[in-house]
Amino acid sequence: MDRQAKAVVCREWGQPVQVETITVEGPRRGEITLKIAACGVCHSDLSATTGKIPYPPPLVLGHEAAGVVVEVGEGVTDFQEGDHVVSSFISMCGKCRQCVRGRPVLCENARKAMFNLPDGTVRTKDANGEPLNVFGACGVMAEFATMHVDNCVKVDQTVPMQNAALVSCAVMTGVGAVFNTAKLEPGSRAAVFGIGGVGLNAIQGCATAGAEMIVAVDNNPAKLEMAKEFGATHTININDVDDAAKAVKKLTGGVDYAFECVGAGPVVEQAYKSLGRGGTAVVVGVADPKDKTSLTTLTLPADERTLKGSWLGSARPQHDFPRILGLYKAGKLKLDELVTRTYPIEEAAQAFDDMVAGKNARGVIVFE
Repeated sequence: MDRQAKAVVCREWGQPVQVETITVEGPRRGEITLKIAACGVCHSDLSATTGKIPYPPPLVLGHEAAGVVVEVGEGVTDFQEGDHVVSSFISMCGKCRQCVRGRPVLCENARKAMFNLPDGTVRTKDANGEPLNVFGACGVMAEFATMHVDNCVKVDQTVPMQNAALVSCAVMTGVGAVFNTAKLEPGSRAAVFGIGGVGLNAIQGCATAGAEMIVAVDNNPAKLEMAKEFGATHTININDVDDAAKAVKKLTGGVDYAFECVGAGPVVEQAYKSLGRGGTAVVVGVADPKDKTSLTTLTLPADERTLKGSWLGSARPQHDFPRILGLYKAGKLKLDELVTRTYPIEEAAQAFDDMVAGKNARGVIVFE
């Protein structure tokens, strides 16, 4: 059945987001409809409003959400009404070379569902009946969303929805970069460049994995203080030093792992330069497509350094999302503390402004 829903929409790159009443169509074969309970406000959503992530407007924003199944489509057997579900902006066909080798985050068919559903269509229309694209096959910054089951992960119903939502992007990206991409070893020394929602999760991932030194690097004193709460042993404010990489190396002797959580070539260079011999730099941030990184080539073989990327924490969503929530329930990961402020959907523009101003670890839009 069709449902009316308030949704946060990007109408034009470079313009403030709008809250509109849209129509969300019921599910087709292999799809489910969710009543969204909470949706995190992520920098990637912001990047979609500026064109840094070039999804074509009009676009229903949101990819980091949790909700309850209210309708299932034909052929759906793994979900039923009442299930709690977390969204995943990674479409996983399950059949391509990457999927079958256990790398679904690199699914070769995922690009077919960047701003629509896997069949190339959408279930969202505006008040004039015109189709609306959806961020990452999700479009979950709305009261209802119809998604393909490949973009949904069933989760424990005892976890608060606003916490479960964050696992689908910020937590998975940061913690996964440590656990899955870097495979950080206990006793290691690490540095995290950029202390937003993802950076905080990289820090607590390092702490959970047993790093002996964790250096948080940022220009925001409030975020550096927050980094200590999530496990950072040392902090460096880039405004207080001439060279952040040299400051990290002076403090640590060179880190074993550096995580770049900003998405900027110069920051990638700083992360790489902070490494000790045999170190690994992991690029987590989403950079502008035109952005470049420069490094001294000889350091790759001479120091046996590694520079690698991490997309959504090298996630296997069906396995990793429940695993992370299990760590939270066991008291080994902080999720409650990540939610700095919640907003009704009517205050979505304020939530974006607060994110840009660096006020939140994570702002979350909650729905009644």
